[in-house]
Amino acid sequence: MNVRSGQESDFEAAFGKAEHIIAAAPGYIRHQLQRCMEKQNQYLLLVQWRSIEDHTEGFRRSASYAEWKQLLHHFYDPFPTVEHYVEVS
Repeated sequence: MNVRSGQESDFEAAFGKAEHIIAAAPGYIRHQLQRCMEKQNQYLLLVQWRSIEDHTEGFRRSASYAEWKQLLHHFYDPFPTVEHYVEVS
């Protein structure tokens, strides 16, 4: 995720307020937010869900998602691509 340059601290503070929203979603297992070492305004958010539907149908269509969106989406430039991965053993 690319955050608007100069808003990194504000984004991190807003994420601190928002992470309880995703953590309370049905099917949520854990998440991790990482900041890029080379590009200060670039972040990686990894969220582990029980199933893809828990994310796409459950969380993203919930009332809680509206609050998540209000807290975080204005920081992104451009809006991040959301992709789903499965662990390779």
